Amino acid sequence: MNEITLMEMAQASQFRLGNAQNREAGTGCTVLIFPKSAPCAVDVRGGGPASRESELLNPMAAASGIHAILLSGGSAFGLNASTGVMQYLEEKGIGFETRVCKVPLVVESCIYDLGCGDNVRPDAAMGYQACVSAEMNVFREGCYGAGTGATVGKLCGPDYMMKSGLGAYAVQVGELQVGAVVAVNAVGDVLKKDGTILAGMRSRDGQGFADTRRVMLEEYGKTPTLFSQRAVGTTTNTTIGAVITNGKFNKAQLKKIAALGSNGIVRTIRPVNTTADGDSLYAASVGNVSAELSLTGTIAAYVVEKAIRRAVTQAESLYGVPAVNG
Repeated sequence: MNEITLMEMAQASQFRLGNAQNREAGTGCTVLIFPKSAPCAVDVRGGGPASRESELLNPMAAASGIHAILLSGGSAFGLNASTGVMQYLEEKGIGFETRVCKVPLVVESCIYDLGCGDNVRPDAAMGYQACVSAEMNVFREGCYGAGTGATVGKLCGPDYMMKSGLGAYAVQVGELQVGAVVAVNAVGDVLKKDGTILAGMRSRDGQGFADTRRVMLEEYGKTPTLFSQRAVGTTTNTTIGAVITNGKFNKAQLKKIAALGSNGIVRTIRPVNTTADGDSLYAASVGNVSAELSLTGTIAAYVVEKAIRRAVTQAESLYGVPAVNG
């Protein structure tokens, strides 16, 4: 198994990847464009998703493929950014052929980053700019794109959280390539491979980690949290991402790959998939390499793990929120 970059994979498989952001506002979006369309599915495990056109990905739906995946900040307000992606694709002649015109098929998921900066939300202009950036191969991890305003460790509120961001990772096994891009905005903590905490809720003295799961189990009823009646904002988190492979799969098979890929989220974030998260992971096929489904799904989980850890290690301290590497 060889490590490659997601941009190398994009160039080889002819999909595009780009970011747009407003760093002052603390928000942004990341787009993946599939000019020839790509079969796609989604696995939604969180209790509070903000999403668009998810029913297109149902294996029973007629659409055999979609033309873009948009990962965005702005909570449900960020769904407006898809309008700009639609405009860009229409201008480029990309879309599903109908009697009157080509209709671009765009799916989207959003994280909640409101209040991180000056409360500007991703809009059509930002979605369009992300597409322009993708055309110019402008992509960066950390506090860019959909990860601009991402944070983790928020069970007890913003005073104890840490900065997160956008992470990407890809590998090649033989001819098979599998990559992931993930915006990590979790209520829980991000774990290292050995199960210790890499980033998450800080202790009250600021000298270490509180351990979100420990607080939930040992301080239940004593400490106000997102899940107590004394706190508000119970759907203000979400980890969203996409797995891309050059393996040839249909929508039904990609549904399983997305589910297997989501195991990477489960292994690296604790707690995860709560009612305060909208965790969603897409899976898309951009090639014709013959590949076994379970192998591809296992690799998907691996690259998702790697991407999540990169999301916090590539982040920088912003908006008064500390990051792992300062």
